[in-house]
Amino acid sequence: MHDDRRLIEGRLRRTLQRIEDAVWSHPVPVDLGRWDAPGEPVPVAEGLAAPYAPARVGEPWGPPWGTTWWRVRGEVPVEHAGRPVDLRLDLGFDPLRTGFHVEGLVYRADGTPVKGLNPRNQWVRVSDAGAGEAVDLFVESASNPLLLGGGGFDFRPSPLGDPETAGREPMYRVVRAELAVFEQEVWELQQDLEVLGQLAFELDAHDPRQWQLLRAVDRALDRLDTADIAGTASAARGELEGVLSEPARASAHRISAVGHAHIDSAWLWPVRETVRKVARTCSNVLALMEDDPDLVYAMSSAQQFAWLRDHRPEVWTGVVERVREGRFVPVGGMWVESDTNMPGGEALARQLNHGKRFFLDELGIETREVWLPDSFGYTAALPQLIALSGSQWFLTQKISWNTTNRFPHHSFRWEGLDGTRVFTHFPPADTYGSEVSGAEVAHASRNFSDKGDATRSLLPFGWGDGGGGPTREMLARAKRLRDLDGSARIEVERPDAFFQKAEAEYPGAPVWVGELYLEMHRGTYTSQAKTKQGNRRSEHLLREAELWASTATVRTGAPYPVEELDRIWKVVLLQQFHDILPGSSIGWVHREAVAAYEAVAQELTAIIDAAQAALAGDGEAEVVFNASPDPRAGVPALGAGPRSSTGDTTDPVTVEADGDGWVLSNGLVTARVDDHGLLTSVVDMASGREALAPGSAGNLLQLHPDTPVDFDAWDVDAYYRRTWTDLTDAESVEPVEDGVRVVRRFGESTVTQLLTLTSGEARVDVGTEVDWREREKILKAGFDLDVTTERSTSEVQFGHVHRPTHTNTSWDAAKFEICAHRWVHVGEPGYGAAVVNDSTYGHDVSRRDREGGGTTTQVRLSLLRAPQSPDPVADLGVHRLRYAVVPGAGIADAIREGYRVNLPLRVVRGSGEVVEPLVSVDGGGVVVEAVKLADDGSGDVVVRLYESLGARSSAIVSAGFEFDGVVAVDLLERPLETAGFEPVEGGVRLALRPFQVVTLRFARG
Repeated sequence: MHDDRRLIEGRLRRTLQRIEDAVWSHPVPVDLGRWDAPGEPVPVAEGLAAPYAPARVGEPWGPPWGTTWWRVRGEVPVEHAGRPVDLRLDLGFDPLRTGFHVEGLVYRADGTPVKGLNPRNQWVRVSDAGAGEAVDLFVESASNPLLLGGGGFDFRPSPLGDPETAGREPMYRVVRAELAVFEQEVWELQQDLEVLGQLAFELDAHDPRQWQLLRAVDRALDRLDTADIAGTASAARGELEGVLSEPARASAHRISAVGHAHIDSAWLWPVRETVRKVARTCSNVLALMEDDPDLVYAMSSAQQFAWLRDHRPEVWTGVVERVREGRFVPVGGMWVESDTNMPGGEALARQLNHGKRFFLDELGIETREVWLPDSFGYTAALPQLIALSGSQWFLTQKISWNTTNRFPHHSFRWEGLDGTRVFTHFPPADTYGSEVSGAEVAHASRNFSDKGDATRSLLPFGWGDGGGGPTREMLARAKRLRDLDGSARIEVERPDAFFQKAEAEYPGAPVWVGELYLEMHRGTYTSQAKTKQGNRRSEHLLREAELWASTATVRTGAPYPVEELDRIWKVVLLQQFHDILPGSSIGWVHREAVAAYEAVAQELTAIIDAAQAALAGDGEAEVVFNASPDPRAGVPALGAGPRSSTGDTTDPVTVEADGDGWVLSNGLVTARVDDHGLLTSVVDMASGREALAPGSAGNLLQLHPDTPVDFDAWDVDAYYRRTWTDLTDAESVEPVEDGVRVVRRFGESTVTQLLTLTSGEARVDVGTEVDWREREKILKAGFDLDVTTERSTSEVQFGHVHRPTHTNTSWDAAKFEICAHRWVHVGEPGYGAAVVNDSTYGHDVSRRDREGGGTTTQVRLSLLRAPQSPDPVADLGVHRLRYAVVPGAGIADAIREGYRVNLPLRVVRGSGEVVEPLVSVDGGGVVVEAVKLADDGSGDVVVRLYESLGARSSAIVSAGFEFDGVVAVDLLERPLETAGFEPVEGGVRLALRPFQVVTLRFARG
């Protein structure tokens, strides 16, 4: 027989276009009214009661970020009696941009929501059998501009991401507004042909099943009269019944499909628009559930559920009802789908605490999976936190975006820092927004890495990113593929059902140890520096606010601001969403984030001031508060008292001229700054060893071009490293108190730096102010350290990770930009050095030739970028940041100095008496991360600590107050059986494994 596959494919494609045009018939126009809301969106009641003006198809509407309300009135014609009739409303939709521009939510006249409208969902059922039935509906539509770039995702700078620059010109036109008969049989034929055609063209040409499907499709098209599609659709479907009833092969891959709409809590739209996107998508899902009892829908992010509860209670009521049925499934257990590279350890714990607590309190659901399909890499700290939150599974698919190495597993056990393992799944369809297409289903089956040992994968289906969710077409495909020869088997079911089956069938799943590093989007460690600085500052202010407020409550009876802290935490957690904190959103989002951080800082500072005033008492003596986990200036960790030099070296700082430079010394460190303002020597006095490599400089600013191939705000590509300018010219270099002031100008930018020492502290600080006016550049600050090492050590949440400094393998080479929190350490046996910072996350560490032989190690901080998409003015402006080099440092020193740089001492006037810490730790390497009062309002004191050195450790945690008992608890502060836990008089003895996190709850009477 002749090979006519291409002919059949072309015939099918052309005929499907004609069938799609015949799904609705006998259109009649409706009456349109229009009201353009001034400014920001209005409450539903106001929109319904607004004064509507006549409108017509074809007229322009929709300035950027505008809201237009439509009133739709009509009557079902008599000739449509007994037939389903839909309102078809096309507001200017582009089917290729679902979720990224025009959207709407349909309401009845009484304000109850009906369903969402989007480019793939332009219809509303108004009648199933009525004739003469009146139609009276309202649509709240959002004229969101299409970004990245004016014509699509081209990453060109666009003014549309900020209402201040977007203009007011209408962007859209109404294309269609009519009532039409829905031709059910034509639609069913469309689904049959799409599924069989997609499946056929995914099969191998040598597979007889492909030819069976093609011949059946060909026969069906022979029976179809394109001049009378509705009249001949049933006959055409009859030719397909046989091939549609053939069961799948026994070895077919099994897919658990779940409805989904990954809705970014902010990205190419502001948070306020996400509130409406969630309402539109959930309304659409609820309407679809009414029509299809098989639909199961999973939604993550407690924040998005809270938005429904608070802003769209009419939608919330329907969601709660379906949750109780088990069809609308909360997943994820986090407040938002957070970035996991940059949030601090306590913040990640609170993401899980607040997320899981919301689902328990509001919905009675204990989520069991952490659901992060789209975050940009995953910290090695996460498995332990997942387990400590009471969850047991993890899902993502983002690692499929790796540009260098293919991740070897789709189902595996992920081992974190402390040895905790969680069952993890990457959907092999490589998408979190499947259409359940033949190509996606076939790709999932072919791509699944664990064939032979495992048989199952998960498929989240539905329009996402900007929302929309599943459609009836997706469900139709899933039904046809449930048990169909040539395809994987598909069953629509809950994610927890999948995880239970997948874990049970794969008890010997392979183990991946350490972080899940995404070989892409490395620029997100640096973009939008003010957002990152706000996050770092907020996390440490929250630590202080909880610590001092708890201490004040226990010591003085001052009220604990539980409601304020709860609200503030949720503000900070929202900003950690994986397109806000990483710096990959439009300018509007980041402007609001910076404002939120400023408000948070004011509130937390007020809480801290009030608590410290209560603790300090009356008087004019100096009381120093130390929130860091180590003693400082003679003040105990987590306590307060008069400054003391006991046990510390507190030589004054000296600054002396030395030829063409200056020498700084404080008895612990001696540093030399030359007349270019560069560090040419840094010596720790304890060892007498020089930290900087021969002939090199420290604090060398370097400027690189930064023009990634795609994803401007997201990516830095490896080739940027090959071109740079050393910024060695100084406008001025002059001594100041405790240091040297350096001013540099380059391009349109100015950098002013203070290189200083602090009495009693063994590091060289670099306070930096940058008036940054460059575009598509990246600014680095480098220290060429005289150590030879094959790995660097970076702080992450509740511990640290090692990464290679060489490029031996493709996996090593891919980590050319890395994320670290407060410090990076490099060392060799007996000696090391650290670089600490107060707000920088992006770093690179590499090996360099050493003058005189051997190698040295260069540590660089990525200070600023200037991407132009999606925010064309990203990072422009004045930035203030701080970093420091710590010579002669071990890991414990790096940890100590990292906390000190981020938690400066606070001085208050008072009685001068010592404020004893609520808790103290006797045992090296154990760090207290949080001290707070219990979430339940009991007044119990909760202490979270961790082993920080990566070693087995024993410690006694003592309480500085009367307590009735102490237990170990999980992240939700529920009792948790914990090995190595032994109550002793006054506290508890702990035996900790490396990097173990333990939360203690001290009961107060």
